[in-house]
Amino acid sequence: MPARSSTAQGTDQRDTGLSVIVRSSETLASVFAALGDPTRLKLVAVLCAGGAFSIAQLTANAEISRQGVTKHLQVLAQAGVVRDVKRGRERLWQLEPGQIDEAKRTLEIIGKEWEVALGQLKTFAESL
Repeated sequence: MPARSSTAQGTDQRDTGLSVIVRSSETLASVFAALGDPTRLKLVAVLCAGGAFSIAQLTANAEISRQGVTKHLQVLAQAGVVRDVKRGRERLWQLEPGQIDEAKRTLEIIGKEWEVALGQLKTFAESL
């Protein structure tokens, strides 16, 4: 079981990173919300392939207009998942991995906590 430490209010808090999740919950919520849309998730998957892509490249095989893709990219940019880079007259979009890495770490922490909780439930059930 993870170590516990006492907070100023006298309540226990796990030293597993959960406090980090709580402190950054608004930022994480915007990342998960942005990734929760299928079109945005597809755009992130394309951008994960590497490099920077123009709107024309991102809409080449898509069933969505350039304006639609631009709006989705702006949501992703507000969440810190992508950023645009101006090259000449063209705006290119690329992945900004920091927020995705943070979301991944968050899910790993939650997964570990879930495993601990399931282990405790199993122990309890077996003791009955």
